[in-house]
Amino acid sequence: MRTLVVAGHGMVAHRLVEAVRAGDSDWRVVVLAEESRPAYDRVALTSYVDGWDAAALALPGADYAGDPMVELRLGDPVVSVDREQRLVRTEAGFEQAYDALVLATGSKPFVPPVPGHDLPGCFVYRTIEDLDAIREAAGKAGRGRRSAMVVGGGLLGLEAAKALRDMGLSPHVVEMGPRLMPLQVDDGGAGLLRDLVTALDVTVHTGTSTNSIEADGDRLLAKLANGTELDLDLVVFSAGIRPRDDLARSSGLEVGERGGVLVDNRCRTSDPAVYAIGECAAVENRVYGIVAPGYAMAEIVAAQLLGGDAEFGEQDMSTKLKLLGVDVASFGDAHAATEGAREVAFADSIDGYYKKLVVSEDGKTLLGGVLVGDASQYTMLRSFVGRALPASPGSMLAPSGGGEGVGVDALPPDAQVCSCNGVTKADITGAILEHECTDVPKIKACTRAGTACGSCVPMLAKLLDSCGVEQSKALCEHFSFSRAELFEIISATRITTFGELIGRHGTGTGCAICKPAVASILATLGNGHILGGEQATLQDTNDRFLANIQRNGSYSVVPRIPGGEITPAKLKVIAEVAEEFGLYTKITGGQRIDLFGATVDQLPLIWRRLVDAGFESGHAYGKSLRTVKSCVGSTWCRYGVQDSVGMAVELELRYRGLRSPHKLKAAVSGCARECAEARGKDFGVIATENGWNLYVGGNGGTTPRHARLLVSDVDSETLFRTIDRFLMFYVRTADRLQRTAPWLEEMEGGLDHLRDVIVNDSLGICDELDAAMQKHIDSYADEWRGVLEDPEKLARFTSFVNAPGTPDPTISFRVEREQKVPVLLGMPEVAAR
Repeated sequence: MRTLVVAGHGMVAHRLVEAVRAGDSDWRVVVLAEESRPAYDRVALTSYVDGWDAAALALPGADYAGDPMVELRLGDPVVSVDREQRLVRTEAGFEQAYDALVLATGSKPFVPPVPGHDLPGCFVYRTIEDLDAIREAAGKAGRGRRSAMVVGGGLLGLEAAKALRDMGLSPHVVEMGPRLMPLQVDDGGAGLLRDLVTALDVTVHTGTSTNSIEADGDRLLAKLANGTELDLDLVVFSAGIRPRDDLARSSGLEVGERGGVLVDNRCRTSDPAVYAIGECAAVENRVYGIVAPGYAMAEIVAAQLLGGDAEFGEQDMSTKLKLLGVDVASFGDAHAATEGAREVAFADSIDGYYKKLVVSEDGKTLLGGVLVGDASQYTMLRSFVGRALPASPGSMLAPSGGGEGVGVDALPPDAQVCSCNGVTKADITGAILEHECTDVPKIKACTRAGTACGSCVPMLAKLLDSCGVEQSKALCEHFSFSRAELFEIISATRITTFGELIGRHGTGTGCAICKPAVASILATLGNGHILGGEQATLQDTNDRFLANIQRNGSYSVVPRIPGGEITPAKLKVIAEVAEEFGLYTKITGGQRIDLFGATVDQLPLIWRRLVDAGFESGHAYGKSLRTVKSCVGSTWCRYGVQDSVGMAVELELRYRGLRSPHKLKAAVSGCARECAEARGKDFGVIATENGWNLYVGGNGGTTPRHARLLVSDVDSETLFRTIDRFLMFYVRTADRLQRTAPWLEEMEGGLDHLRDVIVNDSLGICDELDAAMQKHIDSYADEWRGVLEDPEKLARFTSFVNAPGTPDPTISFRVEREQKVPVLLGMPEVAAR
């Protein structure tokens, strides 16, 4: 019997042990681990903050319980290797002879030599124990201004920022490079990424470094190279990793030029009895910091130990992560370094996405790409890298989601769907058709696809559909119910918190999909202020500050102006507020006035002036009713046949604040000339000689749909009742982030069924819908006023740099057409037109 010693027990080491034990061999395996717990999912480390449950990160079978051929020694790392005697010695003095030794010691965080980096309150971000220490320090922070700094704006830095934010701290991210994630994302993607993460209570400082960290009483004072000083509770270093090659150096093994245990393409070191895998290995002088190449190394070494042969080839360095709830992905030649490479990009700052493909000079072969904000096409696009595209690059990126005929069927059988585990489309379809894997968990168990980073899981569901297997409509992995089913559960059981809901009807701790969706349902059912108690932790993006984040990190304030009707006195207050706070002023196409350029600490001051003047939140930040646009109607227009302004005002006040699966827009036209464009709205009203016509299911934007006539020539009371039921039925039954147009298109029976339900009461639920809307109307309260009247909520709106009132150096403006407009750091000035 031969003995294999594995020094280290992370994800890659565990994969090696699994592969060796799966083979028919006589290897006895001894694993000597530094950490006191078996291997766990370090890729998902940030999710530990959601519930502080270490067991949720455990890798199945990593304790090797019941396997007599594997001995696991925890908390006792290898400290020396005697290559002549083929013997390792551990920290506790344990000695073990080996026939083969695999170094899998991983990496250590890189801490820049910043003066003060070793002060109490400074941490690294690498292990469960690191997060426990950060949590303890965060718990000791004061109740007022609670802030932290993350040194490093790459993948790990943004992960750390999310963890800190989830602990109730306001994080600053300091990145020496000119943009966030400089290795993965280009300038266009990084610009949007900055906007999106800034909207999530994260302050970004790029193009600067940390000069020093000093103790300041029980706090820390960080001084940046650009002159900014940050008053902090704690500091987290997450500026990259360095391979742990100490054992190799001390035992005389060759190391790479930039560190790492030097190995060939079979992962063999300069000693034929010693291998190295994972982040400690330098394969032909290159160190890999993601899990997929590490898994490949483990399989290669296992093959050789089992009598076979395999080589380490070109690796897929694609990455897809959800950082602070924001999808970010890059694949292939993301920076167009290939000679003759060309780029095709789409950007939408309103819906918040950036998509870029890098193609060959003739535009036919995909070389790489970047996706920010919407990475739903990641797995499909990554699978085509190095292959001919099935459609033009532009149509592949089109907002509709792909070119004609571009679906999973277009993928060739050998296309790699799961890059982490090297699983192809053929492997997955084989598991579905031959091994009767009828759901995603079974595919995972059979093929390992989706068990590492998880980015390919949506593609697994599509392949099930392609193979004719009916799919679950579960909201996410934490709830087996659809959004509509969860709505009914919450309504029927009167559950008022996410924690209670997931405890009784879900699993785990939730995610960026289910938390905002449940928050919207709870708000719809009258669960109090959206920033009250647990509700505040569930909110997504703009809802956290009840304002719209703009491209330079400032915010816009949009007071409600029902029907576009405003008195001179109120108009005067808007002008005074804009002048006092130096805000850019814009009249929108939705009959509102936007005030741009506010900082977080200014928001309550601005709201106070507006609320005192009789304004309230216009909900421009929420998935709720935005506006009811109107023409002047019969009051002024010679063609008007009804009072469209009065109707618009009544409708807007009736439905203001109604939380819904997606934003809602409406309009009222005073005659058939349709000046308010009512048939391009979620619900639109057009006056007739006999009353009102109601149109539903229209949307503008990237995929416009005309609304369809639901009822005609109805009186005002009937109109209100029908819209009440339409909206409540939509809120109850639509999927997450589904606009009214696709909801109606996908409804079985379509418009006729909708009319039967809300006009003819075919389901017998109209009384419920009526009561639900009346409850909303009766319980409505302005969210801005709710913050102003609550000191605890008000405390969220403080400056993120030093103290309230200190200008944020990352936000700057220039003057254009007599108003200030944003200047983005690192972006060229644009001449005024």
